[in-house]
Amino acid sequence: MSVIQFSVNGKRESIDVPPMKRLLDVLREDLHLTGTKEGCGEGECGACAILFDGELVNSCLVPALQANGARLCTIEGVSTEGHLHPIQQCFLEKGGAQCGICTPGMILATHHLLDKYPNPTMAQIQEGLAGNLCRCTGYMRIFESVQQAAQQANELTAKS
Repeated sequence: MSVIQFSVNGKRESIDVPPMKRLLDVLREDLHLTGTKEGCGEGECGACAILFDGELVNSCLVPALQANGARLCTIEGVSTEGHLHPIQQCFLEKGGAQCGICTPGMILATHHLLDKYPNPTMAQIQEGLAGNLCRCTGYMRIFESVQQAAQQANELTAKS
């Protein structure tokens, strides 16, 4: 066992982990942050995507020991004070959230995308979400959710 310390959703954590325990399992089992989903367990579907020091990663592929000293953000860390983040609200309004398995990863991928490209083209949206699979929506509602979130963010920026 090894002790690791990291920040998740702004809260400092210290936890004993076996050497090869996956970060996904630490989040879900030890910290009870079950918004991060396990889909394929092979890094192909994006359901377990989190932000790791600002980068989008599939937590099923990350040994927990690599998180020592890291800043992590899961879907639970996106909303503030019980209010949905605008990206989450857009997913609800546009129907980008359906069964819910891919939604946390899609929202974090969108967050990461909009940090890089505040006004993304459709090609950038498609590329930014390429690591996330959805079996329910056919992706158009997800893409529309991202476009609306970008538009709203740009409108807020223009007003400031």
